[in-house]
Amino acid sequence: MRVILTGGNGMLARAISAAWKESGREDELIPVTRADADLQDQAATRALIKALAPDMVIHTAARVGGIAANIAEPTRYLMDNLQIDSNVLSASVDAQVTKFIYFGSSCMYPRDYRQPLVETDVLAAPLEPTNEGYALSKIAAARFCEYVSRESGLDYRVIIPSNLYGPHDDFSLAQGHLVAATIAKAHTAMISGASSIDVWGDGSARREFTYVGDLAAWLVANIDALHDWPALMNVGEGKDHSVLEYYRAALETVGYDCELKTDPSKPAGMHQKLMDSSLATAFGWRPSTSLVEGMTASYNAYLAARAKTESET
Repeated sequence: MRVILTGGNGMLARAISAAWKESGREDELIPVTRADADLQDQAATRALIKALAPDMVIHTAARVGGIAANIAEPTRYLMDNLQIDSNVLSASVDAQVTKFIYFGSSCMYPRDYRQPLVETDVLAAPLEPTNEGYALSKIAAARFCEYVSRESGLDYRVIIPSNLYGPHDDFSLAQGHLVAATIAKAHTAMISGASSIDVWGDGSARREFTYVGDLAAWLVANIDALHDWPALMNVGEGKDHSVLEYYRAALETVGYDCELKTDPSKPAGMHQKLMDSSLATAFGWRPSTSLVEGMTASYNAYLAARAKTESET
């Protein structure tokens, strides 16, 4: 089996590539990056998929960013992702790719809805305004996968992961998600000797984060059961922590302590979006990496990346 993995330079794709290699699978995995094709370019995307002729596509490529970026540029996160997903999905269908795994997002779920969230809650109520553009693009692509599977019998399935973190995360404050941002802020505070770190919101909002290596290992081990997967399937850690708890864990990870100054005037997004991943447990989903272990691995990777950058300048 030949498998295309989009977003080849991203955190999730790198973790999948590593897990694939470690598993010893004989199937051919081909990570593709922007250097191979701009997935916002329809012609280039179609040419790539036609040339590689895959049996399966694992689609992780996306325009992603943290809460500040989503608030500042909702049109970009809506339209860029619609273009990417439309091009990859339509090209795959036209090329008769029989198996497709699409990665959605917990942002697809309604704002301040029941907890934990189950797969049928998508479109059950209004979305969180701070990331609505991104969420709408993900919902559209997920629905397309459902329609294609129903109309043609193709195995197009959607994984809805919780927020992810781990090595190769985006640690920039403009684009990074919460865990990566807390690590970067804690490290910067330690280096500068800062007495405090600014925190958006009052710190009580809760988030579920899953270590990317756990998700990647599970995916590779269970990918042969794709036909039996439900149309949508949550895959998350199964527990959440408050924003302040993540900041405290980051400070402990880097070995520093300072004041956390909350700012309730700044947006914090949904108060909670814990997912019910019980469907995935039937397919072997059992995450094993603790938050301490995962943040330590993330921080070590962050330090290694910084050292490499500094040595090249």
